[in-house]
Amino acid sequence: RRLIDYSIATYWPQAADAPDPVLAFFACVADATARLAAEWFAAGFVHGVLNTDNMTITGESFDYGPWRFLPVLEPGFTAAYFDENGLYAFARQPDALAWNLARLAECLLPFTAHDGLVAELERFSEAFDAALEVQTLARLGLVSADASLVTAFYGALRTTRLPYERAFFDLVGGG
Repeated sequence: RRLIDYSIATYWPQAADAPDPVLAFFACVADATARLAAEWFAAGFVHGVLNTDNMTITGESFDYGPWRFLPVLEPGFTAAYFDENGLYAFARQPDALAWNLARLAECLLPFTAHDGLVAELERFSEAFDAALEVQTLARLGLVSADASLVTAFYGALRTTRLPYERAFFDLVGGG
């Protein structure tokens, strides 16, 4: 429990005053991880090895192994030559991060309610979608828009197979 308390005090102090600081800590980690996944998606970044030991409680990652950027929007695109089953494929990255969060939740079970952890895990997908909308609109130079615009944009990228980065560049007036 001392490690959790230290982590809250050092990295997520806003969780300390919550009715359940451990659950609030987990919610902070999950939200930061959802933002990271959204940043990767909007940038077309594909992490090579998304194991739990390559993630931090601050919502950062490291030890990318073989990483790549998407040439075109291909959900099954992988960065690692050894990822034959597409475990860490571009579109599966949020699922891999949710799996990693579930492992952290298991470690927190002795210190907080199971139901609360499950609720936070179930909220991860929603947090990712919201963060992806923000990241994508920012890359497109928009402050706000209907969420369907983001869905339509990625659908068009996938259908047309336009170069991923070029599509953003051209839409923002890059030439």
